[in-house]
Parts: sequence; structure tokens; C-alpha cells
Amino acid sequence: MSSSRKKAIIRKFTRDWVSGYVASANFIHQGALEVLDLSGKVLAVPLQDVKWVCFVRDFNSGEMDNPEKFVRKNYAGRPRGDGLWLRLQLRDGDSLEGLAENNISLLDADGFFLTPPDTRSNTQRVWLPRTSVAELEVVAVIGATAKKKPSMPAKPEEAQQETLFPLARN
Repeated sequence: MSSSRKKAIIRKFTRDWVSGYVASANFIHQGALEVLDLSGKVLAVPLQDVKWVCFVRDFNSGEMDNPEKFVRKNYAGRPRGDGLWLRLQLRDGDSLEGLAENNISLLDADGFFLTPPDTRSNTQRVWLPRTSVAELEVVAVIGATAKKKPSMPAKPEEAQQETLFPLARN
């Protein structure tokens, strides 16, 4: 996924979808998602119509109703990656879980990225516009613990071990 445009399937709240290529960053312009469809036309899909954007491996999944093959929407156990484990309720009542990076990208006004529960499926990443989220719950913070401050070295006098058998001095 290193090119400037990524394969994506845009799911709308009307249950229809658009497949095409979306820029890897800065793909929102004037309240609309910019997508280059498979016929070569640039479409502007209004954000309020977008349920989610699935960045996929392949357009030809073989399923017309679920081309993103987004089957597992919840974790069976604890996620393996690092980040914020989020549980979301969308505007249409659909629920979704995923891992979000624990950084400033969560504060983006337009939306945020999630890693879905099943990364071996066709969907590798999901972008959710803020307008599609009705509820958001942080289930857990997963990852390395906070780094401990290095302890201050002991003073040279305290660092020496007491002598158990002092030598007699004449």
C-alpha cells in the first residue's frame, strides 16, 4: 500500500457502494470524499452519505452485496496489535470494533482510521467519517506500558557494601 492512491470501497448508508481509488492522505475536499472510480471519473461523495471507506486488497471479491468482505466486525478475544481498542455504534445501528492508533490522528475533524478485527480478509484498513459515528467506547488501551523514569544512581557513599568482617588495623 505505498502508492499515492489506494484501492477502496466506499459504503454508503443507502447500502450501495462505490469502488475506486482514494488518495492515501487528504482525500476530503469541501465536505466530500474524493474518489477516482474504475471508469476514470473523479467523484465527490458527500461525507454525510458515507458509512465507511474500506481500503481493500482486491476489487474482485466475488460478492456483490459485500465486496469489502467485511464479515467479522467484532473481536473474539483481545486484539493482538497496539493501540486503542474501540467499540463503535454507527448512525444506522450497525456496530463495529477496531484498533485505532493512539496518537493525534484521532483528533482529525473529518474522521479516523481503524484496523479491523480480521486483517486477513479483503479489508485492510477502515476509515470512518465522524458523521457516521453515533457512539464511541474505548474498550482498552493495548500496547507497551509507559516507560519508567530511570532511577537516580545511589550516592557513592551509599553504593558501597558494608564490611561484614572488618580488618583489624594495628
